[in-house]
Amino acid sequence: MPGTVLATLYRSSQVCEVFSLQYLHLPNEEHLGEKESSVEWVGSIATKLCKLLKIAPPAVCQSTVQLFEDDVVEVWTRSVLSPSEACGLLLGSTCGHWDVFSSWNISLPAVPKPAPQPPKPPAPGAPVSRILFLTDLHWDHDYLEGTDPDCENPLCCRQDSGLPPASRPGAGYWGEYSKCDLPLRTLESLLSGLGPAGPFDMVYWTGDIPAHNIWHQSRQDQLRALTTVTALVKKFLGPVPVYPAVGNHESTPVNGFPPPFIEGNHSSSWLYEAMAKAWESWLPPEALHTLRIGGFYALSPRPGLRLISLNMNFCSRENFWLLINSTDPAGQLQWLVGELQAAEDRGDKVHIIGHIPPGHCLKSWSWNYYRIVARYENTLAGQFFGHTHVDEFEVFYDEETLSRPLSVAFLAPSATTYIGLNPGYRVYQIDGNYPGSSHVVLDHETYILNLTQANEPGAIPHWQRLYRARETYGLPNALPAAWHDLVYRMRGDTQLFQTFWFLYHKGHPPSEPCGMPCRLTTLCAQLSARSDSPALCRHLVPDGSLPDVQSLQPRPSFC
Repeated sequence: MPGTVLATLYRSSQVCEVFSLQYLHLPNEEHLGEKESSVEWVGSIATKLCKLLKIAPPAVCQSTVQLFEDDVVEVWTRSVLSPSEACGLLLGSTCGHWDVFSSWNISLPAVPKPAPQPPKPPAPGAPVSRILFLTDLHWDHDYLEGTDPDCENPLCCRQDSGLPPASRPGAGYWGEYSKCDLPLRTLESLLSGLGPAGPFDMVYWTGDIPAHNIWHQSRQDQLRALTTVTALVKKFLGPVPVYPAVGNHESTPVNGFPPPFIEGNHSSSWLYEAMAKAWESWLPPEALHTLRIGGFYALSPRPGLRLISLNMNFCSRENFWLLINSTDPAGQLQWLVGELQAAEDRGDKVHIIGHIPPGHCLKSWSWNYYRIVARYENTLAGQFFGHTHVDEFEVFYDEETLSRPLSVAFLAPSATTYIGLNPGYRVYQIDGNYPGSSHVVLDHETYILNLTQANEPGAIPHWQRLYRARETYGLPNALPAAWHDLVYRMRGDTQLFQTFWFLYHKGHPPSEPCGMPCRLTTLCAQLSARSDSPALCRHLVPDGSLPDVQSLQPRPSFC
């Protein structure tokens, strides 16, 4: 979404020739004296193209390019890609060919995979834990009530958005159904109004703290968002342990997360050190150690359960630093395998949290992750992600037949309204803290703030439960097979799908109806925990050809 400016610029066929010519002349590390002129040249061309193609308002074009140009040129000077490969990666097949991301595999231990053992339902009266899940808070420091919610910039309802025409209302006090983020008071209302949804045993918080004004963000802006919102979470959740994950918006430029071998001013140490300091009361020393290195960690929140927080920016399609080397950045997946094998050896269960869902990742990363999930299906009890801002899930299947559901990743809706949504959060019910617990998800609930009601004059914001998953969808349980069955029930049941579509958008769906192509594409996304894998959706189109299935493949968002 907010990356549209750069993404459109990158993918425009009109810049292919310019890109290839300039790439050939970018300095390597032996000629860094030439870098300043290259940055200036690339920035000048990119700004002109952005304005010429009307990708964004001129001021946004100028600020975006200035923010990104130095890092992008630094990446290109270090990259091992040929001009054709780099151009094909960024601009598409019309510009060049690239397959550099499809040739690597992580190593799995020689330990044989145990026979699949689906979790047994907990005994009646067994303890149940409640986990609060927060994601995509997107606090906008400059949100201003009454400003134009439909301004020309990529983010509105802000001090620089101007006033709306007399025929349209301005931004609401608590938020707005538009391309707007949230004022701090709405996040404070969310956290102060959690009482009816609790109490909570712990909190999973999967990132994206700053707003979507990605064309004008400094490191100081990002750190202010980190410390301000962390302090707010601590204020209202008190002693409840909170376990965060790194979002793609925490850095600046957005999506820019260099691997740990990048040192100096271009590294992410400024961000990871600040996170370690802000979160040190929640995380043990060994978790803080790997957080400082690569933005990921593991810990044991309770006996028998291991929590792994992944830095999903190392799988991101938009992380331009992966042009240098995309093979298991930071060794994170190999580290994950080690953590899962150790948990299997101990007989522990594992929860994985992260920001970007696996089905939205670069192909090689996504396929390796899918393989890891399949290998450790008995150990992996839950996967929890955010990023898409809507309410969905991704089902994993056995690799041999792609027909046996073996895991599910839950994608919780955002706190922010961006774009056109109610604010929301999620609560998971988990098999509780007792010897032999499966620690699997038993059910989940979604809570929202209805902005139409909240923004009425004199109204008091009321956070309400929107729905409970098993009750609403008629699920026998919350295991992977139940979510698989739901997808295929929705394919043939229009009313059931419309319920899903309404909840997918947190109770505020778009005015345009979702017809059959839209429905099939949406349902395909729920089956696509592995990116660029049309076979996962082959049964959605009865007697359909491969091109028909490929057309359903969900496109990556720019959240």
